[in-house]
Amino acid sequence: MIKISVVIICFNEEKDIGRCLESVQSVADEVYVLDSFSTDRTEEICRGFGVGFEQHVFDGYVSQKNRATARATYDFILSLDADEALSEGLKAQVGRIKSEWTHDGYIFNRRNNWCGRWMKHTTLYPDRKLRLFDRRKAHWSGLDPHDFVKPDPDARIIRVKGDLLHWAIGSLEEQYRKTDQFAGISARSYHSRGIRPTRLSATIHSVWRWFREYCIRLGFLEGKSGWQIARFSALYAWKKYYYLRKLYENRQ
Repeated sequence: MIKISVVIICFNEEKDIGRCLESVQSVADEVYVLDSFSTDRTEEICRGFGVGFEQHVFDGYVSQKNRATARATYDFILSLDADEALSEGLKAQVGRIKSEWTHDGYIFNRRNNWCGRWMKHTTLYPDRKLRLFDRRKAHWSGLDPHDFVKPDPDARIIRVKGDLLHWAIGSLEEQYRKTDQFAGISARSYHSRGIRPTRLSATIHSVWRWFREYCIRLGFLEGKSGWQIARFSALYAWKKYYYLRKLYENRQ
């Protein structure tokens, strides 16, 4: 049986971190938390669970997750965010995988809770994530804040049953705040890579995002929630390219 290191990065997660840590107790051989100097009770809660706990200045999602993965004891990594937790079905799957590890990475279906409702459609489900992997065959990549595990070309990847539960958004106010925050982070990431917007970038991408969420990913089946998610997705795309254009204008 292989041994798994559960790896979590966090900042001010006192509301969610306990639930996350509780959900991995039966499958983790080590839990390692890399904190970005939280000012709430996050550290106290983590130490109460007896996990490995260190702190490092946050320098981006991709960098921080690669750093945390590298510091884990074991090569087999289960990476979670503090506002995620394993469902009972996924716990059972991970337990079986530990007994018979056959691939280099395992993809989970992530089910998102949006404003108190577990979504069944839109890009919020099935929101597929590669979260259980051999760190010798994969690493964190992407443009902040959209990080993802990138497997090596020859890595063997399989999707497994069971949901990774994610308490994504608690209220419309939180959604507005995160939409603006992540759009700004994404714009700065694009700017650092030299990606330039066209005059129509904001319009084209926002229309596409709305159409994808509401029509292609069946958001209309979620009623008012599906409509709101499509609107926020479009707003995020618009803001991202608006902020990106402003970054280039301010540099002139």
